[in-house]
Amino acid sequence: MARYKRRYSSDRKADYIIPMLALLFVSILFVLVISSRQSSLEFLFVAAFSGLVIYWVKEIKRMSGAEEPKRISKEAGKRDWVYDLIKNKDETIFVAEVPGPEDQIDVKMSGGTLYIKGSQDFKKDIPLEFADSEYVQIRDYRYHNGVLTVRIQKV
Repeated sequence: MARYKRRYSSDRKADYIIPMLALLFVSILFVLVISSRQSSLEFLFVAAFSGLVIYWVKEIKRMSGAEEPKRISKEAGKRDWVYDLIKNKDETIFVAEVPGPEDQIDVKMSGGTLYIKGSQDFKKDIPLEFADSEYVQIRDYRYHNGVLTVRIQKV
């Protein structure tokens, strides 16, 4: 099993350095105000200034944090397609989501394989396991709200 090791680029290191420098700056200001024992008004000023520095560091980090472009491969766009097969004594019912309007849906049966075609270049071949695959046919099919229901009858 391959292990995934996360590597940080130099851009990600900057995400940690900028807040640390801001925190160091605020800490130095805090120590200077306490050591000078000035009035409490100056202490409130430094506290407010510290809050603003922290806020602006977060905002700058958020604005400059350019995300890596998402690379979408052909395989990433495909998701697992799930369908249901309901087997009875004399018929099998196939139910699945298929994209497209009803006039673009095409369903065929040949040699124990169900061929489904929909819009957006959607094509699926589903091998059906029947003892006598030559003696099955599509009785009817319905397409309603994106769900295809196919009734396959054994002859």
